[in-house]
Amino acid sequence: MLLDTDPKIKNITAVQLVKVTYPLVIAKTEDGEFVKVKLSDEQLQDPLFWDTLKNIRRSQLWVPLGRHFHQLLSNDWLMPAAQ
Repeated sequence: MLLDTDPKIKNITAVQLVKVTYPLVIAKTEDGEFVKVKLSDEQLQDPLFWDTLKNIRRSQLWVPLGRHFHQLLSNDWLMPAAQ
């Protein structure tokens, strides 16, 4: 469970991938809700990306997903450094 209390991270939720079949990716949130992951055209065409998603699903890892747009985050759980 994501425990960070920083308000900037409130738009991120942890999900597990439950279905990875081109061109569809379904994820399950910590609350048990199923969401369709929205992918870019570049991601749809990238075989390495699909292999990685299959490995993540098989390993049952939790990954960050943007709550609003349902997109996987490329920077994982990292927040930008404060300046």
